[in-house]
Amino acid sequence: MDNRLLLKATKIYGSPIYLYDLEKIKFQLIKFKKSFRSIDNIKIQYAAKALSNISILKFIKNLGCGLDAVSIQEIILGIKAGFKANDIIYTPNGVSIEEIIEANNLGVKLNLDSIESIEEFSKNFPNKSIFIRINPNIFDGGNDKTRVGHSESKFGIPIDQIERLIKMEKENRIKIDGLHVHSGSDISNINSFIKGAKTVFNLAFKFKNIKFIDLGGGFKVPYYKGDSSTDMEDLGKKISIEFNNFKKEYKKDITLIFEPGKYLVSEAGFFLTKVNYVKEGPKNKFAQINTGFNHFIRPALYNAFHEIENISKPNIKKEKYTVVGYICENDTFAENREISKINKGDILCFKNAGAYGFSMSSNYNSRYTPAEVCFYNKEFNLIRKSQKINDLLSNQIIIDL
Repeated sequence: MDNRLLLKATKIYGSPIYLYDLEKIKFQLIKFKKSFRSIDNIKIQYAAKALSNISILKFIKNLGCGLDAVSIQEIILGIKAGFKANDIIYTPNGVSIEEIIEANNLGVKLNLDSIESIEEFSKNFPNKSIFIRINPNIFDGGNDKTRVGHSESKFGIPIDQIERLIKMEKENRIKIDGLHVHSGSDISNINSFIKGAKTVFNLAFKFKNIKFIDLGGGFKVPYYKGDSSTDMEDLGKKISIEFNNFKKEYKKDITLIFEPGKYLVSEAGFFLTKVNYVKEGPKNKFAQINTGFNHFIRPALYNAFHEIENISKPNIKKEKYTVVGYICENDTFAENREISKINKGDILCFKNAGAYGFSMSSNYNSRYTPAEVCFYNKEFNLIRKSQKINDLLSNQIIIDL
């Protein structure tokens, strides 16, 4: 987006704010689908956890996507956004049987990832159709916290436990019609995706009723000029060959599913903040901004790099700044980063902020969560108000002690 539009948004709505360019989301979806144009039956399930604002969910639904949900709350948000229950895949991890049953009663597709949960569920709903999540034993991803497909991960059913599921299906205790694999986030090596795909394609021959193969998400977007990313065109060609060959051999109609989250919304998002002070330290020059990791935790949690631009003065001489927040811990967003000369009151823009930004925000230090704004058809729309003190107090019960 043009810097003038970004600045205009802060004049209308203040700061900090999250701003989403919906045309970019549409562009990313078209690009994604084009990469897999050689596959007839393909379904895109947007990963709600990346950005779950209900207006964004409605927009993505209207683009023809289904929904990937990991909690009962995401399911309910999806239904309120207009998704049909049958277009939602619920992929929990370690949740209670009560939540799984609640999701089942809402009519969504279940994707379970442990023998223990499947056995308990089958006692309540014998011979019910479900997906199963496989642990492919693939170690890849941008961060230890987001590498979820390796042998020591809590996610997915290990391949050496599959025989137990085959036995359960033969005994009519469950019906497995979908296989799912997801190895991690920010994966640029397409061989990891292909290995995961081959793993589930081979496993499919052990089951007689497979209708869906879900290859998950985890596609990497570039965070700065020259950064690596998933080559979607190359991945699409290679996955298409593998899938079409598998389908011929399996001799049944199969739908291939993907679950992009960050890929669709990350580059569409901008986090706009204001500089409170420029503080001179003995070694560092600090740009102190009106936010903290309570609003944007990725740099602190994942050591994630996000490009930061002084959009108030983008084209003047650059100096080195350490950009920090107002939280009572070391919430450093960037250290000794070259940025156009910063003055008090300037607006700093964090790019690639559409995914896992607001959705991971909190009220730490009793700070309010920021507003969310979208830009579409040349118009700004407020899609979430910033919080006020009543929002912090709304569920508290004040007693006299």
